[in-house]
Amino acid sequence: MVLLRRVIGDALRARRQGQHRTLREVSTAANVSLGYLSEIERGQKEASSELLAAICDALGARLSELLSEVSDTLSLAEDMDGVLLPVDDNNKKTVTSEGNVSVKVRQESPLKATLHATRKPQRDVVYAA
Repeated sequence: MVLLRRVIGDALRARRQGQHRTLREVSTAANVSLGYLSEIERGQKEASSELLAAICDALGARLSELLSEVSDTLSLAEDMDGVLLPVDDNNKKTVTSEGNVSVKVRQESPLKATLHATRKPQRDVVYAA
């Protein structure tokens, strides 16, 4: 089963690391404790919509951008065999990618899967006048 909080945490961590920023920098800018932000990034805590908006603002991103990335990742994961349905093979690993998203799933038991999503860094676009 894919946990939404883990996918959100992966997307937040990817954005922060893509900016070469520390947890401390982002937690200070978002006015959230460093430990709590760390737990959100690791998918251990569910962030409220207000907190997600504050973290996105601290990262210079729109909440809709983050949620779009999360949606793309979930959509890709749902198309993978065994992610949402139980499978018989223990520790089955599956990898798929589309565009700049790569998803790896480790099936730990028939009803438990760990999803790890990675994204290629997005390049800043410069428009000439």
